[in-house]
Amino acid sequence: MEISLNLLPESERRHSVLKGMDSLPFGKLRCDHMFVMDYADKEWSNPRIVPYANFSIPPGAIALHYGQAIFEGAKAFRHEDGEIYTFRFEKNAERLNKSADIMCMPHVPVDMQVQGLMRLLDIEREWCPTIPESSLYIRPFLFATEDALGVKPSDKFTYCIMLSPSGPYYAGGFNKTVTLLITEQFHRATPGGTGAAKAAGNYAASLRAQLFAQSKGAAQVLYLDATNTYLEEVGAMNHFHVMRDGSVVIPEFTDTILQSITSESVLELLPNARQERVKLSDFTAMVKSGEITEAGGFGTAAVITPVGKYITDAGDSFTVGDGSIGPVTRKLYETYTGIQKGVLPDTKGWLKKVPHF
Repeated sequence: MEISLNLLPESERRHSVLKGMDSLPFGKLRCDHMFVMDYADKEWSNPRIVPYANFSIPPGAIALHYGQAIFEGAKAFRHEDGEIYTFRFEKNAERLNKSADIMCMPHVPVDMQVQGLMRLLDIEREWCPTIPESSLYIRPFLFATEDALGVKPSDKFTYCIMLSPSGPYYAGGFNKTVTLLITEQFHRATPGGTGAAKAAGNYAASLRAQLFAQSKGAAQVLYLDATNTYLEEVGAMNHFHVMRDGSVVIPEFTDTILQSITSESVLELLPNARQERVKLSDFTAMVKSGEITEAGGFGTAAVITPVGKYITDAGDSFTVGDGSIGPVTRKLYETYTGIQKGVLPDTKGWLKKVPHF
């Protein structure tokens, strides 16, 4: 794939803003350039790296009216050798295409996604931070650009990758537990819908529940299925819990749960990790009895978010273990991030070094 380059002169690049910073917000900063290509007449064209800037799209673009838009989230890390490595980006590229199937959008060939990202990362090397708990966050996204007011799949699309040097998703990072609200008032998805896609509309629909949870003193909602029987997701993360025997349980993937790459990786890393359909009644009983000793969420942005307490619509609350980060959760976080940062060996081949073009 021939990628055209329209790059800022070095004197206009802004990566020097990272110097002297000892912490980073999540997702606020932008790198100087982005990778873009367009889809029309059933083919991709004009792959390019250009300065980060606003898009020009028609007011009638289908993405603006009918939400035909999907995205991904991945990370790159600078290792002690000074090189930059991506972590399982091919899995993100594959999942974007699964979301595209659900949302009636064209596939973006995985090799095109990888080539575009690697070239962009090479150009933006100076933006990759070394601050603790930081990374170069990767946001690929695909949206419909056809100017049409009839409800139908678009014939035109834009694919883009943007980068953001970022710190931890939640304030305090891993070393702080959060409280989750278990509510029957809101549901993230229903069977037969778009819950298994990383679609923009799913996240718009979650905002009301998130604000409601925060009004109750919780960081996020632990969603239940449409029958209020089974545990599903934690906001934008998969849920997990740890049993007294040290085994890790993740709810089974269904068409109402986004298949987290972090969860998939944990299932590959831990021989005692498994998936089950988890009934709310069983879960609460086991937390209260001490059979469940730790819990939390898995996701790319936060990696692992430990949960210290759950609250309910009725005002009840129950603490997981002693309310602090448990040993299994801490060990898993250290192992996972250790592989990402090159501190621990990558025996799975999950890391890919960014080439020097």
